[in-house]
Amino acid sequence: MLSGEQMERLSAAYNEALAAEKAGDRERAAELYATCLEIDPADTCGASIRLASMGLGDAPAKAPDAYVATLFDQHAEVFDDILTGDLGYAVPMQLADILHADDDLRFRHMLDLGCGTGLSGMTLGDLCDQAIGVDISENMVDQADERAVYDALYVNEGVHFLEEWRKARDAEGVADYPRFDLVVATDVLPYVGALEPLFSAVAENAADGACFAFSAETLPDAAFGGKPWCVTPNQRYAHSAGYLKALLQDCGFGRITSFDPITVRSEQGAPIPGWLVVAWR
Repeated sequence: MLSGEQMERLSAAYNEALAAEKAGDRERAAELYATCLEIDPADTCGASIRLASMGLGDAPAKAPDAYVATLFDQHAEVFDDILTGDLGYAVPMQLADILHADDDLRFRHMLDLGCGTGLSGMTLGDLCDQAIGVDISENMVDQADERAVYDALYVNEGVHFLEEWRKARDAEGVADYPRFDLVVATDVLPYVGALEPLFSAVAENAADGACFAFSAETLPDAAFGGKPWCVTPNQRYAHSAGYLKALLQDCGFGRITSFDPITVRSEQGAPIPGWLVVAWR
């Protein structure tokens, strides 16, 4: 927990860094972002992501938990208006169209990773006997709770939740901690770079024949520089199609029925390309 003095120093350094970056003074911005990390190693401001997006620092394997939680806590009350209105985000609705196209499709247990305010719960809940949502942002979970579309909600980081769920199932049994036959992760991958821990944790908690559906942002192949993922200029993570497909295969989700190129959202009026993926175990 930072002291009041540390918070003031952090805020001043971060705001000055943003101003320097906007003015094109990359060296000064990098120095100030480094100062932010010295003051706050938990990286609540996401300074490490800003450095990586500028090409001036190594990309962390995922966005810092403190940064993601703070970011979404701050925007929870206006999140839907910003995301679906200003940014044109419609991934949960697009995914619902795909899954609802099969009239015989029905799921017993759905897990909505990064459930946010509950958009996927609203659009997919009618296909599921039980729906569980988890999000790292407490304020987001509060918003989702008001929608009353989940049977249970948890404030937790996704991989940690899945690991604890598996441990609880091993200790207490499947009746209370079942495997999921639908796992949804819309707008989660843009905050994770190395996906191996997440995909492995999903696989460990997936039932036979389970569906894993998610969205991801992407870039032209040349922008990855031969790497499977990178931080974009918009401070989010992009993933290559080859990386996603190989990882799905490795984790047992080899039957891919949808791998559609989509516009995930807009950013300053420009479309952000990505994938909408539906894979089966």
